[in-house]
Amino acid sequence: MTAPSPLFDFDDASALIEADVDGILRSAALGGAQIRASVSAADEFLRDRLRGIHPRSVVLVAGGVRAGRAAELVVALLSDRCAVPLVAAPTTPPWVGPLDVVVVAGDDAGDPTLVASIDGALRRSAEVVVDAPDEGPVRSVAAGRAVLLAPRIHVPTAYVFARHLAVFCAVLTSLETSRLGGAVPDLGRIADSVDAEAARDHPSYEVFENPAKALATRMLSRRVVFAGDSPATAVLARHSTDSLLQIAGVVATPAALPDVLVARDRLLDSTAASDTYDPFFHDEELDGPAPVAPVRVFVLSTDSDRPAARRRAAALPDMELVSVVGEFEAREVPPALEQVAVLTVRLEMAAAYLRLVGGR
Repeated sequence: MTAPSPLFDFDDASALIEADVDGILRSAALGGAQIRASVSAADEFLRDRLRGIHPRSVVLVAGGVRAGRAAELVVALLSDRCAVPLVAAPTTPPWVGPLDVVVVAGDDAGDPTLVASIDGALRRSAEVVVDAPDEGPVRSVAAGRAVLLAPRIHVPTAYVFARHLAVFCAVLTSLETSRLGGAVPDLGRIADSVDAEAARDHPSYEVFENPAKALATRMLSRRVVFAGDSPATAVLARHSTDSLLQIAGVVATPAALPDVLVARDRLLDSTAASDTYDPFFHDEELDGPAPVAPVRVFVLSTDSDRPAARRRAAALPDMELVSVVGEFEAREVPPALEQVAVLTVRLEMAAAYLRLVGGR
């Protein structure tokens, strides 16, 4: 039996587009549109509602995996700059009261845990913002009592990370007492950067000029580890493995970079395919277990000093630095939040390409 091979060439744009019967490339490219739509909804329904509020805390309640990752990222990037405590939680905490702002985010309007979190925050007289579809039990429990920011751009749940991230940031910037000021970059600028990344990742561009395709080719038929070099990129690593699994059915491992460096010797010990290995003639009873491809580590970084970030991971046997530093022409290094948003699109597009060419 021969090794699996891709169904299509990565550079065969027409074949990729024809294979994309579910529109996953288009969905992955709508991150910028989701951000703009969320900002528009916040401007329409949120600014006046939150003006002058002095909350004891802001609680980000996540009713799904993508919302949970977005909440973790916002806390990792902004909690040390926010003038009020910023908390991420899977359900509304029992200590929430009238002095708190609670943002409940999810994608399933029938999720009983999501509905219970909204109801619990409202019953405790908190100021509640709901980032979820305006339908079913969510509509019933939130109607007339909470600010409901329903999605205006509809994509599969694998691609809603950008929407949740934008809503969380819009709530924080609407609260003048958060004193975040310039800590949260302009969301319109982030949307522009995300759109620019999606354009670079279009299937018409070949691998050498398409960052998402280049990533996908490096992942193909390999065991993959995503390593974050900071708390924020560690969250991105977890989101990336979630995306690979859900979109392409590819299993990868998330980790913090220090943990991967500690495991360096184990990675070196892992069996790799030799030049003489031929799967057609290999007999496991006579030749032993078939060799496996070595682990490839993708180090996710928002470090403004790209050479320093590369040096940190240089000891790893098979490493690739994934960063957008240096890719923004005639502009200073963008804030970490903007970099993460761009990398999210790139990694989700890479997962889409892996699915279209056969996954493994």
